[in-house]
Amino acid sequence: MSVAVSLPRLRCAASWRKGIDRLMDIILHVGCHRTGSTSFQHYVRGNRAHLMAQGTALWEPHQLRKGVFDGLFAKPRMRNGRNLQRRAMGRVRLHAAQARRAGAQQLLVTEENMIGAPRACLRAATLYPAIGERMARLDAAFEGTIARVVMVIRSQELWWSSIAAYGVGRGHPMPDAARLAALADAPRTWRDVITDMACALPDTQIKVLPFEQFAGRSDKVLEEATDHPAPLTHAESWLNRSPNLGMLRDKMAENGMPAGDLPDHLARGEGRWKPFTPAQSAALREAYADDMMWLTAGADGLATLTEDRSRTRAGPSLPAGALTKGQSNDQQTDPRLQGRLAQTG
Repeated sequence: MSVAVSLPRLRCAASWRKGIDRLMDIILHVGCHRTGSTSFQHYVRGNRAHLMAQGTALWEPHQLRKGVFDGLFAKPRMRNGRNLQRRAMGRVRLHAAQARRAGAQQLLVTEENMIGAPRACLRAATLYPAIGERMARLDAAFEGTIARVVMVIRSQELWWSSIAAYGVGRGHPMPDAARLAALADAPRTWRDVITDMACALPDTQIKVLPFEQFAGRSDKVLEEATDHPAPLTHAESWLNRSPNLGMLRDKMAENGMPAGDLPDHLARGEGRWKPFTPAQSAALREAYADDMMWLTAGADGLATLTEDRSRTRAGPSLPAGALTKGQSNDQQTDPRLQGRLAQTG
């Protein structure tokens, strides 16, 4: 597997940075998509003053999607004789230096598109295929000062269903039977995603939080990210929920699809859309169980599973909240790896 080949070289390349005096730790909250990331961003945005009082500066999508990361993950290209990737790295360092001069001891960066776009996952029928490359670019941009990454994961069965439902709700084509089968049979699991991330960030602590325990608990996610007490204001909001069966049928009708042409898994019933067959759902649940067993056993020293013991299971329903429009400017990335970038297996 390419990760095993790249890991020693990455550790060697990172060793020269160990002596740097970190005046400000970088903390990345990378999502994943469909795990409450928009709710978390709404929460921290509403508590920005509290974070600053604790010495934590905040970067969230309202800032980052106005230009800070522009060009960082795209194909290498020149404009007017200027390297756009290098300019993006310079912007990241400039804004980080400004936060440090303002007195921040921590910089919390929350943006789920740092690890890739959900439509790219659907297109490739695999989980975040370029996460190693993207994390390595962030590591270079922050000059090796990324202290911690917080990632929330959920069962592949529900994650793929939520990704597909959200895409269909925004007008994207519905996955056909062949695409659903490819998603169910994909060999890449969260273990591979986390391994690629650890390969790209060998000196960074990776904390993995189960969605089933942290759903609707933005305050708990913040505490795990910063190691500081978190306020409860805005903590119970739940945004960007997936459309249910009724909403999806209405969307299909808007798109001109007759009710008689809907697939069986969409034509009837209410509640959550479940596009997979029972056998496919079982295979996806088994893959997630294997991932959780690996994390519980120590994840080969690459990551730490963080559990919320005060909430041993998800409630019967998620907190009420508005169904808001999704992110319209997800960036795509070049699948080719460059330099000292970790590769997916």
